[in-house]
Amino acid sequence: MKVTILGSGVAGISAGYHLKQKGINSSIYEKDSDWGGLCGNFTIDGFRFDRFVHLSFPDDKHVLQLFTNNTGMHEHIPFPSNYYKNHWLRHPAQNNLAPLPSEEKVKIICDFINREKKNITEITNYEEWLKVQYGSYFAEKFPFVYTRKYWGVEARELETKWIGVRMYTPDIKQVLEGSYETQDECFYFAKKMYYPKKGGFRSILNSCRKDLDINFNKEVVKIDPNQKKLIFSDGQIEIYDRLISTLPLPEIIKMLPNVPDEVKEATNNLRHTCGYQISLGFNRPDVAKYLWFYIYDEDILSARVYSPSLKSSDNVPKGCSSLQAEVFFDNKAEIISSELVLKNTIDKLVQIGVFKKQDLIVQDIRFEPYANVTFVHSIYQDRSIILNYLNELNIKSIGRFGKWEYAWSHQAFEDGKNTI
Repeated sequence: MKVTILGSGVAGISAGYHLKQKGINSSIYEKDSDWGGLCGNFTIDGFRFDRFVHLSFPDDKHVLQLFTNNTGMHEHIPFPSNYYKNHWLRHPAQNNLAPLPSEEKVKIICDFINREKKNITEITNYEEWLKVQYGSYFAEKFPFVYTRKYWGVEARELETKWIGVRMYTPDIKQVLEGSYETQDECFYFAKKMYYPKKGGFRSILNSCRKDLDINFNKEVVKIDPNQKKLIFSDGQIEIYDRLISTLPLPEIIKMLPNVPDEVKEATNNLRHTCGYQISLGFNRPDVAKYLWFYIYDEDILSARVYSPSLKSSDNVPKGCSSLQAEVFFDNKAEIISSELVLKNTIDKLVQIGVFKKQDLIVQDIRFEPYANVTFVHSIYQDRSIILNYLNELNIKSIGRFGKWEYAWSHQAFEDGKNTI
């Protein structure tokens, strides 16, 4: 049997690896010139940056050990921070209010106490959920703003099943304690996070991708599911017996002939974010203060900023440090030019005291067409229509964008494993 896999990201590499473990060979086709997908990386003047930002926290000890065996892992306890109107608050902000002025703390606490009480089954959208959990004042000043920056939509446009453990919900005791003094407890949903000691994030897959047949610069433009035929942009034609795709659902639907109107409409309804990653390198070791931080001021385009150098010193030359900012847009929105985004990011981070311009020696901006799946209210119905259609064509769609879900890297890896 000839198994063909489209895409060499986490899910595609995992699928190829686990098939090989079963004695089944596969051919992986990748449109880029290197493997890793959004977990890949690039290097500028000795500074390594991941394509978008990653840390790993698998529940499965076997998966963690498999990832760790490649280069070893740095273990990080996640203590991110938040920037809000000239104040730095430990994360999560809702129970780390101590740095705020008394007047604002009182508004937040009073509103938290008097917030509307609703059963979870009565909540119809993310805006309601936020108000019920935190009160209207905090919701409007913090997560409403962040939703616009991270998801590119208003909170009311999102449903709530995606939330899971991602948002912390404190009780009044925790809110009050955190309003008096900085809390030392880690409230993040993952208590430990891991990053490879060498080679960037994609190194977690080094042993898995070894000996796999990965064909680079091979972009599929058409798929004929009846003849089981792939047509590439260079004119090459390949026949497959079994097809596994990690491509984003909107992209693979474009490649198929005679797609039913219902499937086209469902595909058009899908929402996602795209965005820029702004990568910055500095000629001093102490620029990065936090593993990552969130930004709630809307005049600053960046939603969050991570530090590759704090993840691993292997990511920078000796005596240097680095930051990587993310700016997101809804896929149906107008995209601001890269020049304006880069200028805003550098100017605003200098303005809020993150670094001094004279310390900046590397700057780079890159655009990714797919960043995160957006959980608008119609997502489950639309996703089901598309996946059912692909199943009818004997195309197995996996991974974050192949299944159109909010998957972390280890979940995408498990998805690849489960395809066998």
